[in-house]
Amino acid sequence: MSRLRIGNLSAGSLAALIAVSVGALCLLLEGLMPGVTTFPKDWVLPATEGVGTGVKGTLTYLKPAARMFSALMAYPMAATNYVLAVVPWPLLIAATVALGWRLGGIKMASMAAIGLGLVVASGYWVQGMNTLALVAVSVPLALLVGAGIGILANEFPRFREPVQALLDVMQTVPTFAYLTPLLVLFGFGPVVGLIASAIYAAPPMARNVLLGLQRVESEVKEAAVMAGGTRMQQLFQVEIPAAKVQIMVGVNQCLMAALSMVIIAAVIGGFNDIGWEVLLTMRKAQFGPAMLAGSVIVVFAILIDRMSGTLAQERRQLWDGRVSLGILALGVIATLLFWSRIGDPDSYQLLDPVADGLDSWLTDVTRSNAEALTSFKNGIMFYVLLPLRIGLDQAILPFTWGFQWTAAMSLWFYAGAAVVGGLLALRGQVTLGLVLLIAAGILETGVSQLPWPFVIIGVGALSWVAGGPRLALLSVILLATILLSGLWERALLSLYLSGAAVFACAVLGGGLGLLSAVSPMAWRLVRPICDMLQTIPLFVFLIPVLMVFQIGEFSAFLAIIAYAVVPMIRYTRQGLIATPEEMIEAATASGATRWQMMRDVRAPYAAPTILLGLNQTILYAFAMLVIAALIGTTGLGQSIYLALGQADVGLGISAGAAMAILALIADRIVQGFAEERKRALGL
Repeated sequence: MSRLRIGNLSAGSLAALIAVSVGALCLLLEGLMPGVTTFPKDWVLPATEGVGTGVKGTLTYLKPAARMFSALMAYPMAATNYVLAVVPWPLLIAATVALGWRLGGIKMASMAAIGLGLVVASGYWVQGMNTLALVAVSVPLALLVGAGIGILANEFPRFREPVQALLDVMQTVPTFAYLTPLLVLFGFGPVVGLIASAIYAAPPMARNVLLGLQRVESEVKEAAVMAGGTRMQQLFQVEIPAAKVQIMVGVNQCLMAALSMVIIAAVIGGFNDIGWEVLLTMRKAQFGPAMLAGSVIVVFAILIDRMSGTLAQERRQLWDGRVSLGILALGVIATLLFWSRIGDPDSYQLLDPVADGLDSWLTDVTRSNAEALTSFKNGIMFYVLLPLRIGLDQAILPFTWGFQWTAAMSLWFYAGAAVVGGLLALRGQVTLGLVLLIAAGILETGVSQLPWPFVIIGVGALSWVAGGPRLALLSVILLATILLSGLWERALLSLYLSGAAVFACAVLGGGLGLLSAVSPMAWRLVRPICDMLQTIPLFVFLIPVLMVFQIGEFSAFLAIIAYAVVPMIRYTRQGLIATPEEMIEAATASGATRWQMMRDVRAPYAAPTILLGLNQTILYAFAMLVIAALIGTTGLGQSIYLALGQADVGLGISAGAAMAILALIADRIVQGFAEERKRALGL
């Protein structure tokens, strides 16, 4: 779409010009017509109340069936809990180590032994088994639902687009948003957390099943048809086995998604699991014990990720099964010989002194470096986040910057931006010049106070460039629903914080990805950090930032960056190292330097991959935004969390839908630009 031209302007330049014109008009009319910049409250529809009334009415009819299903699911949950509680811990560790040896040899077996040994030493073994019971029951449910959705979309192409839209909604709606109606339907207890985990974990399975079935080679399908098999035989005996590698990737992602929900599930589950321990210790500001409890989830996540990831490999080596049987036999013997001495695993609180020592050490470090930490925090807040949130004209004060921003300064600021933008336009870079003017206007005004016509028309114009009129119309309609629902101001606050975090991730992650692409040694250092960050459940990211910077927006900002930066690093590196050899050889033959090759060959070819990384980073940031509401953010995340506490179904669903709309629009725009770059490269 961006290749289309209207007159002498490209589509991108025209879209930027429309946004600049609307923004300038809003500034001129601000004093005369306040409703142009601030949406009148009288025009807001009672959408939240209407949604709440409608959903509650619908849930009333569904509640008996939901409560019956909840009662049925309580049986496998209780049975799994019982089994994991009764089986002696040495036997469970031996079985896990034996499986680790079978899948990955001594390396994975050692990882299992050390990891689960730390769980025992932490004193959280029983809570850990309760957490695994929730995962063990929710994952099969998620696998069944996800596989069914994927197969349905594969078998009936007319449903494929609606299914993709459903999966997008399921993955973009914040988890807290659908906890409120689940509470109304299923009541309070661990089964509700189980169902919430299954809902969250089903989409990755559905996507990978659909992707795997679509990638089955046509020759394989034709051979199954020629063999005379029925459609069910073709599907289950030929196509699904042929797609097993991709399907196992879905199983891996499903497991990780379910495990990442355990702490969120604890909010409504309220039973003795690791999620509850993390919540309890965080509320008491016991950061050492909170980190210890969180590390148990990290151990489970790493082991599940490595073992299920090995099963997803197309060519995997299975180690000697006799050694696995020997390890399991040793576990049985050890359990029988020392049964009377094993004792209650909850009493093995060997790491409590470490947790208490960490708490004391961190308190001392925080106190001794309080001035430096406060300066760093205030520096980012006063000079970056606050101006971006409320604009230069309100953020620059004697208290923050040492002087007062005046109207004359605003005029000079706009004039300077206009001069630079004009010079860029004269050099043929019209779009860049206009984008500079837009950025200047956003910075001077503040994201949270942008005029609503500018946001809606500007996003619509950008959507037109990225995906054409259909995406533009969809974006305008969806943003208008947020505006009319009365959630506009909170949506802009969420957009500000997630946007700032995504920009920081793009700069930091892009830089680390570039460094990792040019330096194998750097990648050897960065890769294990990325692996660790990807396996940590998102709630655990709150603990270290709370330890150092306490509750507040800055802590939430850092937690979002820590969670969302990994896709940017991985995709940037992958894109830069995936340049075809023939392109590298041609550039080398033409005498290009290493920097020229990176700038003119590798970077343009990697652009679609990097944009997909940016897309994932955006979705990760929105996912983390709701969790960050627990430590002091404002906006839609806070509304969703408050709705959960007040059992306000209308507010929870409306705010969750608003956040899903922002994530969905950003996702479609970035995907549109990525597809455009692919077409330009002939991919």
